[in-house]
Amino acid sequence: MAWNALREQGALKVDNKVDARSATQVIISAILINILNPKLSIFFFAFLPQFVSANESHPLSRMFVLSAVFMLLTFIVFVGYGLFAASIRNHVLARPLVLTWMRRSFAAGFAALGGKLALADR
Repeated sequence: MAWNALREQGALKVDNKVDARSATQVIISAILINILNPKLSIFFFAFLPQFVSANESHPLSRMFVLSAVFMLLTFIVFVGYGLFAASIRNHVLARPLVLTWMRRSFAAGFAALGGKLALADR
């Protein structure tokens, strides 16, 4: 993977025209991605219960509140990521040198991960 990323010379292609999707399709897709993501389920079942007291009169409602706060904060962070990515998109795509260094960085990351995996104790 590192060698292929380093060898790649073609321009990064990003289509300006994307097939339109309805709001319902986007919402259903997002819900399915989150439901089928095991890391999220593990987080909710392993981490959040630590913040619910054993003496809590309504532990389920407390979990719902904690989950809602988590989802709100996640939404705010992802909106920030999206706005940042949209603001720098054209700057990155218009500069071939930036794309070259991105490719080199990805290749170095792949090589480092491959090296770590090869040297890992079993």
